[in-house]
Amino acid sequence: MKNLPKNIFSGFVVSLIALPLGLGLALASEAPPISGVIAAIAGGVMVAILGGSNVTIAGPGNGLVIVLLGAITTLGAGDFYQGYLYTLAAIILSGVLLLLLGFLKMGQLADFFPATAIQGMLAAIGLGILAKQFHVMIGNNDAGGSIMELLLKIPEGLWALFNEPNPESLFAAGIGFMSLIILMFYARVRNTIVQSVPAPMWILILTIALSYGYTAVQVAYPLGDLFLISLPDNIIDSWAMPDFGAWQKEEFLLAVIAITLIASIESLLSIKAIDKLDPLSRRSNVNKDLKALGLATIFSGILGGLNVVTVIARSSVNVNNGATNRSSNFFHALFLVLFILLFQAQLKRIPLAALAAILVYTGYKLATPDLFRRIAQVGKEQLVIFLATLLTTLLTNLITGIAFGILITFMIHIIINRNLGLFLNHLSKPNILVYQEADTGNYYVSIKHFCSFLNFYKLKNKLDAIPEHEEVVLDFSMCRFVDHTAMEGLEHYTGAFQKKGGHVEIIGLDIHEADSVHPFAIRKILPLAALKPIEKYFTKRQQGLETVALDYHWEYLPEHNEDIDYLQDFVFFRSKEISYSYNHLVGEAKHCKVLDIEFAEGKLIAKEVVKTSAMYLELEQELPVFTLDKEGLLQWLYGLAGFADIEISNHPDFNRRFYLLGENSEAIKALFADELVLFLESHPYYHIESNGKGLLIMKKDRILGVQEIKRMIYFGLQLRQFLFASEGDGIPKNT
Repeated sequence: MKNLPKNIFSGFVVSLIALPLGLGLALASEAPPISGVIAAIAGGVMVAILGGSNVTIAGPGNGLVIVLLGAITTLGAGDFYQGYLYTLAAIILSGVLLLLLGFLKMGQLADFFPATAIQGMLAAIGLGILAKQFHVMIGNNDAGGSIMELLLKIPEGLWALFNEPNPESLFAAGIGFMSLIILMFYARVRNTIVQSVPAPMWILILTIALSYGYTAVQVAYPLGDLFLISLPDNIIDSWAMPDFGAWQKEEFLLAVIAITLIASIESLLSIKAIDKLDPLSRRSNVNKDLKALGLATIFSGILGGLNVVTVIARSSVNVNNGATNRSSNFFHALFLVLFILLFQAQLKRIPLAALAAILVYTGYKLATPDLFRRIAQVGKEQLVIFLATLLTTLLTNLITGIAFGILITFMIHIIINRNLGLFLNHLSKPNILVYQEADTGNYYVSIKHFCSFLNFYKLKNKLDAIPEHEEVVLDFSMCRFVDHTAMEGLEHYTGAFQKKGGHVEIIGLDIHEADSVHPFAIRKILPLAALKPIEKYFTKRQQGLETVALDYHWEYLPEHNEDIDYLQDFVFFRSKEISYSYNHLVGEAKHCKVLDIEFAEGKLIAKEVVKTSAMYLELEQELPVFTLDKEGLLQWLYGLAGFADIEISNHPDFNRRFYLLGENSEAIKALFADELVLFLESHPYYHIESNGKGLLIMKKDRILGVQEIKRMIYFGLQLRQFLFASEGDGIPKNT
């Protein structure tokens, strides 16, 4: 209850935006203006009561304008009102399908679409809204044609406006351009009174006030009824009944599918985006929300309203104004009801050009030129996907556009990897391994083969099951290809875990090449034969390693190195084939080295490639040859080398926990004095091996994260001090 005032206020602010947008989106769809407000009211009430999200707002969405416009135009065969009645029936059936998707737990539907293809589709929607509404904004309500035709007619419309002047059109255009200017410069006004009212509502207030100003001075208002919004005098008497008479037509079924597809994608993407903004970092139950949206859409269609979707812009305003729960969605609907009941006469004075300006600005934001630049920065292939989806959608329809976007994305992935089998052979196979490491309690997630829009949902399912306050290591060292959709999706999890006190570290991408320096660029593993400079595009881990090197006054060398003979002297690597090392941290006159290593175990079909991190310490004095490992873990391997287990007197716990092997047992016992044994018992487990001239320290058979590298360096330097202190060489403790 203590948050109730916040949610009431937030709901009121959102309603100030929802009212003009609801009216405008309905007009852009060639539906009665009131249908957009009905959708907002139905969505606000139903989703607030039954939904699974926390601070989202439901109502008519931008993405459905083109679909609804196409359905009304096609199904009505020129009769917009009859087309609207048929479309209401399609809306009701789409609500049933949304409800079914929720029960089938298809909340992951949006994860199967490439991120860039979705951006291309949304940009096409933005251009579609802009194409039609620009002509309305300049007072030409009769402009018609396809999206491309309407876009090409914009210069012609501007020419006709100024060279073939019509008083009403000129006045409407003046209102349209002034409304557009308000929207463009609203954010730059720092006055608190101005900022307390959203820009769209200022447009309504000013245009309504202008019409009353003409009445006050007893001058005829320049705009006639054709240029003003039309609302029914009695909403109950003008109730539009859905008409299912066209249900057998192919166009009707395509409309149902298109409406359902776009509504689900727009809603799921919006829910995902708003979860990032939630100040309490809660996760929405998307399947529950789909059910609520489906029911809201059914009721909206029955009442004569448009589809109900989760809308990101109004939801963002909701969060920014302090909303804490779903009640703000309900209050936004309640205020809309009051506006319709109390200010119906005033709403009829709103010029269509003013609402069109709001939609032109909305369409522009969906397809801003800066969007093209940002996508090109991710990678050239992303720009190809974006443009292909955009143009196909503009020239055909949304379903064909998004389908072609998926196809072109998959084809580009095959071309980049030059390997169709990578996807076909591993698509249905499990490629995610998750376990909680016993020594640290951290979650380790290994991803193999590839991670793209085709199978990213598998990784999402695993990450969703991990509490967000935990430490997670995502290892892509065995993954040959990671696409833009996966990289962008992982950023969401990194932020979500950080908010809850957890941490996600991505490792294993250091030997993958990228087309750009953008953090969301696709990553493809480099062929060893190419030996390309892997330092060209540093990952976050490599940047972290570089910082660690600076902290220790060491040198960081990221490139491949095949000079690894010094590692072959260790028993651990005798039966293994080392390919190369990389990411070297070299210090103390090159006596200390931390590196990533790739090696192979087994032969032929049993061959397995492993990547790990290790520390190598060159010894100035010879030590006995020994290996320290977990009890029994590598006993058979070192038994083959002639090593036997060595018991240290008076340390039964050490003997139980560790397996100490070597040839010269007396020298090893002398080395493992009480101080060294206590040091090893009080620190986390490491595999430690001496070949007499050097020490090899390893933690796990995987690449280590930056923090794990720092801990291993600290352990290794301390260990060397204890070893040589045992030998009495007098090395200072602050080495």
